[in-house]
Amino acid sequence: MAVTKEDVLEFISGLSVLELSELVKEFEEKFGVSAQPVAVAGGAVAGGEAAEEKTEFDVIITDAGAKKIGVIKAVRALTGLGLKEAKEATEALPSTIKEGVDKETAEEAKAALEEAGATVEVK
Repeated sequence: MAVTKEDVLEFISGLSVLELSELVKEFEEKFGVSAQPVAVAGGAVAGGEAAEEKTEFDVIITDAGAKKIGVIKAVRALTGLGLKEAKEATEALPSTIKEGVDKETAEEAKAALEEAGATVEVK
């Protein structure tokens, strides 16, 4: 008489938690496997929350570089800040230039700042 999957499931459903835990350990030892979940790159769930595509980005200057004047001009063009405020933003690093913007705007701002000589992160 052959044992079916249903028979196995019925047997397992009658086990206590302790008995089931021991059974799992025996499976791991016998077959050289682990019952631990495996994280897969790109499909991993972090912190128990579903991975969502990020829609808001921050543009942060981490280094103004050697051409600080050009970076100040770029900051003014991107933010509408006055000269004094733009200068302070390029000196007090890291400095967030844009907050909560879409990906396209963040990439455009990053390109403009890098072209001016700054080192920029988009988070």
